[in-house]
Amino acid sequence: MLTVERQEMIVHLIKERNIVKLHELIEATGASESTIRRDLTELEDAKKLKRIHGGATLFQKKRTEPTVVEKSFKNSQEKRKIAQFASTFVEKGDCIFLDAGTTTVEMIPFLKEKQVVVVTNGLTNVVELVDAGIETHVIGGQVKPGTRAFVGRSAIETLETFRFDLAFLGTNGITPEDGCTTPDPQEAFVKAYAKRRSRQSYVLADHTKFGELSFAKFAELHEVTLLTSSFLDEQLQEKYREITDIKVVSI
Repeated sequence: MLTVERQEMIVHLIKERNIVKLHELIEATGASESTIRRDLTELEDAKKLKRIHGGATLFQKKRTEPTVVEKSFKNSQEKRKIAQFASTFVEKGDCIFLDAGTTTVEMIPFLKEKQVVVVTNGLTNVVELVDAGIETHVIGGQVKPGTRAFVGRSAIETLETFRFDLAFLGTNGITPEDGCTTPDPQEAFVKAYAKRRSRQSYVLADHTKFGELSFAKFAELHEVTLLTSSFLDEQLQEKYREITDIKVVSI
């Protein structure tokens, strides 16, 4: 099979299945692992796919916003590990901003003994925080159905009254050139606003978020500390480490 034919097959399989594992591509093409890895690198350089841990997937559309339900099933173990890791940066008595998101919500069980005060824009976070006995403040505004995040003028006006020791933010995409991005400009504005009112801001991101680019930017990389897992390729870890502070939890 010619290289161009094999690469066309790889792209077709990924478009058909959305995510394809490395061993599936080896079986489908009959090529060696080293050949498939080389193909994936070339196709990623050509912006035809995105490599992830153990395989490849398509790039997301810039305005695509998966719902909370859809995101909660993706990389759940990795997200939980990152969330637990993030909680180690919280000190007793801190006032923190906890962003809406399926990774940030996983922090809540690990905050129970910290005696923290939490401000959140996440509707899903509220019940979890209250059940955990954590002092909780909710910003107002419109609730987006998909992400269950409070956005809008009332949200910003409420945020203006708070100052935080730490902010923990979710993201849909991270690239060296464009920083941290999310599909909705209103959510991006809330994230950026909370970041500016925090002494230190952390962005929690599983390995699939790296290399993705969404519609609205909310942070330059040098403005935040990235928290991710060892599923992120070591070469990429070093690449981002040249730009910003990145901390990696082993899985």
